Amino acid sequence: MNIEKIQTYNCPVEAAMDVIGGKYKALIVYELMSGTKRYNEIQKAVPQATPRMLSKQLKELEEDEIINRKMYPVVPPKTEYSLTEFGNSLVPIVQALCDWGEHYFEVAGVPAPCK
Repeated sequence: MNIEKIQTYNCPVEAAMDVIGGKYKALIVYELMSGTKRYNEIQKAVPQATPRMLSKQLKELEEDEIINRKMYPVVPPKTEYSLTEFGNSLVPIVQALCDWGEHYFEVAGVPAPCK
């Protein structure tokens, strides 16, 4: 973790939003809650993310020690991502966001697009 960066935050909410507030970070964590995934599996689960943006978000999550990245020395390259022990501490938070989102659709009278 980057201690200098952490020391610049004015409150805990700011820190939390910086770590998981990226455009696709919560979705990536959500996908990894079910287990290890390869890059292509994450890309299929988050199709709105460009390859460049997805790579950037994955790199930031890795730098913040939320996910592990494991590269295999094969051709073509194989890369797997999983939640770290620290990343697993986000599971209840991301699950709560999912639950709230489902409630949001329900209140609006719109079927949730995914389950």
